[in-house]
Amino acid sequence: MKLIEGRIQNDLTLKRYRRFKRNRVAMVSVWLLGILFFLSFTAELWANSKPHIMQYDGKLYFPLVVDYHPTVFGRDDIYVMDYRSLEFKDNDWSVWPVVQWNPFESNTVEESYPSAPSKYNLMGTDDRGRDVLTRLLYGLRYTLIFSIGAWFCSYLIGVIFGSLMGYFGGKVDLVGMRIVEIIQTMPVTLILITIISIFTPNLLVLIIFLSLFDWTKIASYMRGQFLQLRQREFVEAARALGSSDARIVFKHILPNGLTPIVTFSPFDIAFNISYLAFLDYLGLGLRAPTPSWGELLQQAQKYFTTSEWLVWWPSVALVLTLTLLINIGLAIRDAFDSKSSVG
Repeated sequence: MKLIEGRIQNDLTLKRYRRFKRNRVAMVSVWLLGILFFLSFTAELWANSKPHIMQYDGKLYFPLVVDYHPTVFGRDDIYVMDYRSLEFKDNDWSVWPVVQWNPFESNTVEESYPSAPSKYNLMGTDDRGRDVLTRLLYGLRYTLIFSIGAWFCSYLIGVIFGSLMGYFGGKVDLVGMRIVEIIQTMPVTLILITIISIFTPNLLVLIIFLSLFDWTKIASYMRGQFLQLRQREFVEAARALGSSDARIVFKHILPNGLTPIVTFSPFDIAFNISYLAFLDYLGLGLRAPTPSWGELLQQAQKYFTTSEWLVWWPSVALVLTLTLLINIGLAIRDAFDSKSSVG
């Protein structure tokens, strides 16, 4: 029975994967999102104020991975090494990132901020002279960490609560659903804004607070899945063979009830991205000077008529990322649609 059940499950998974793979828009979205992930989590390789590797006075240095003190290069008048100030000789050389700015560094050459796009700052600078392209790239990293972290924590809580309510039923289900209903009727955004204004927000605090209120939706769906699946023949057979409740839940029911988790995940991750941008826009998200898309949009409101690049570039980045996730989510939903005639 286990062999037949596993083979059926594998065939169904393969059929769903084929349906998803036939959606070209979704596949392109997966590749583009993967590229954005890679660029963001390796941002130091593409945007930094330190060379990857250089030869100075006949010696090799690796400033990207080693923090050299200025005295190593004969500078005792500064505390942080400025590699642009080095005078390279004929035999000296250096390999720099594509964008030679870090996310916290101001372009002091410009006379006023924000400054328009130029060959030094391809997307212009913000109101403190920091490179917009670099801020967007590093900001994507924090955005992805928050959105995926909040998604994982909320789904972990929701799956556990929903599974327990659906499997045991009775008083467990009754008490659990009352808790879910109470949380769902709360003005979550107002409560989060109040809590965040009291505490000093950081990435971990924001993830925890959002997860504590965002687990109820997936819990309701998982409860429904377990209420339906606990009556199936393979569960009754496992129970008759003496399997423990934990084994039945995690070995038999949960693998067959993953549809809500898989289908809703891209949409919830997209929601978390927009939610962080919303909090940052209000000044209640990540603390300055952390790179943030919402913080750039907040600046765009101040300089809307004079610095339009602060409006367009963060907006394009936000819309592009959300569109890619939504395309993937729609394709997954269609792939898991049992009424689909495509094999």
